[in-house]
Amino acid sequence: MNARSRGTGRGKPNHRQGETDLEQVRQLRFDGGRLTVAGDRWSGGSVAGVVTHTSDVGRWCGRLGNVLARFTVMARFRMYPTSEQAGVMLGHCAHARYVWNLAVEQHAHWYKGRGAAPGFAEQCRQLTEARRDNAWLAAGNADVQQQALKDFAKAKNAMFTSGFGEPTWRKKFVHEGFRVIGTDRVPEFEADGSPKLNARTGRQVMGRSVVVHKLNRRWARVKVPGCGWVRFRLTRTALPAAKTFRVTYRNGRWHIAFAIVPGPVEAPDTGEVIGIDRGVNITAALSDGRKLNCPQLTVKERAQVRKHQRRAARAPKASEQKSAEYAKAARLKAREADRRKDWCEKTSTMLARTFSRVRFEKLNIKNMTRSARGSTEQPGKQVKQKAGLNRAILAQGWGLLRRRTEHKAPGRVEDVPAPYTSLRCSACGWIDKNSRKSQAEFVCSFCGFTCNADENAATNVAAGQGGIPRPRRTAGAGGVTTATGRSNTREPQPVRVGIPLFQEGEDVKWSKAYVAGEFGDFGADITHFPNCPPRSVRCSSSEPGPVRLRNL
Repeated sequence: MNARSRGTGRGKPNHRQGETDLEQVRQLRFDGGRLTVAGDRWSGGSVAGVVTHTSDVGRWCGRLGNVLARFTVMARFRMYPTSEQAGVMLGHCAHARYVWNLAVEQHAHWYKGRGAAPGFAEQCRQLTEARRDNAWLAAGNADVQQQALKDFAKAKNAMFTSGFGEPTWRKKFVHEGFRVIGTDRVPEFEADGSPKLNARTGRQVMGRSVVVHKLNRRWARVKVPGCGWVRFRLTRTALPAAKTFRVTYRNGRWHIAFAIVPGPVEAPDTGEVIGIDRGVNITAALSDGRKLNCPQLTVKERAQVRKHQRRAARAPKASEQKSAEYAKAARLKAREADRRKDWCEKTSTMLARTFSRVRFEKLNIKNMTRSARGSTEQPGKQVKQKAGLNRAILAQGWGLLRRRTEHKAPGRVEDVPAPYTSLRCSACGWIDKNSRKSQAEFVCSFCGFTCNADENAATNVAAGQGGIPRPRRTAGAGGVTTATGRSNTREPQPVRVGIPLFQEGEDVKWSKAYVAGEFGDFGADITHFPNCPPRSVRCSSSEPGPVRLRNL
């Protein structure tokens, strides 16, 4: 099986710079589990990119196989390499992408019953032999290539342990990135501060660390293999102390992400509980009356996106003008994504620091944003309208806000079932669909309570009132619900049928009867009368109380 050729996609930038040394690179193939030279063609994919926010964790976990990635958020910074450094880093991306695709092809060569595919150690030995025999492969950085194999090994393990899918091919212009392990050696210590010693030799363990220097308050630099010192924008007060980092290239921008596991935010002692109702018009409505909206593109920026998309649609096929226009539109979309992630980070931090417990309504965002196009036999209806609603939902960052809050406040975030939270009155607990007058207006049909519909739903979420309604005494935010009738949205409930009580010593004619007490068996004495068809059962109980009969 040959590795796939270069991928294509919209918004792909011009990557000719830095590729002159790779044009004559020959393709590797796996023949019987060994690395061999196959031809004179460079084919592409890419190693997975940077896990910078939780919105990226779901996408990159399957590619990198990092089981802890869903709990690990990497500190990301914008890099500003020179033109020569950018060319070298593009070569690293190509090597990492190519080695990853070779590993995918090698494991695809194995099937059930043929034997185990080679693991990470065996693949590293094969890579060393291939680098020794092929000068073009040896020209790349060995650490970058081995880290690509390690990422693939983690992805394979995650497929079995965490339920992620099979590692797939990496495409050029789409998955541009590589991972680097620190070159500096630093002593490691235990949690109590004592030196960490090797169990066999008794010497102190020396760990890896990334070499980072702070230039001033706004700038710092990191050492990248083959590039030397590369500057990046320092947007945090302290320098990142990590063992590895990942470099990615997307939409014409370089980013560096340091693998750091931040500690949870300390919970306040107020004991205050906040409920959050998520929507499209209002991104997050809090139960205390605040309404938070996720920033998006301005009207002028949206007009620019439409302008570039029109120009790209009218440009000749496979032309540089089409690629350039799509790249401009992609940069504007990336700006919107950056604003959304920044807002989610700041809002989740505020929630974790301010409230002792945070409650969200439980939403299945994946099903809510599913396409309505249907199938060929059963085509969907209003597909374009549903697609617009899906884009509006995804632009709010519902899932990212929930995940980041859970990461910063572990154990303090709860999910409340979403049904009936917007129909239940937060004052009296009455449920009526007619109480929801409009998208923003709520007027209780029973008690006349009036407030904003999103705020009313957030109050119910804060009180934990959600899901299928059941008989209860107290309402969501206080008060007593008077049993004056059944809500028109409530499902029919089973009615308990009363059974007449029998006095002690009374004969009851019943076929195959069993006597039991209301709250358990009373050890009833059963006597059969053969001369009285059907059988007659005498009920005698040691304790007075209601008695019921049940067929055997």
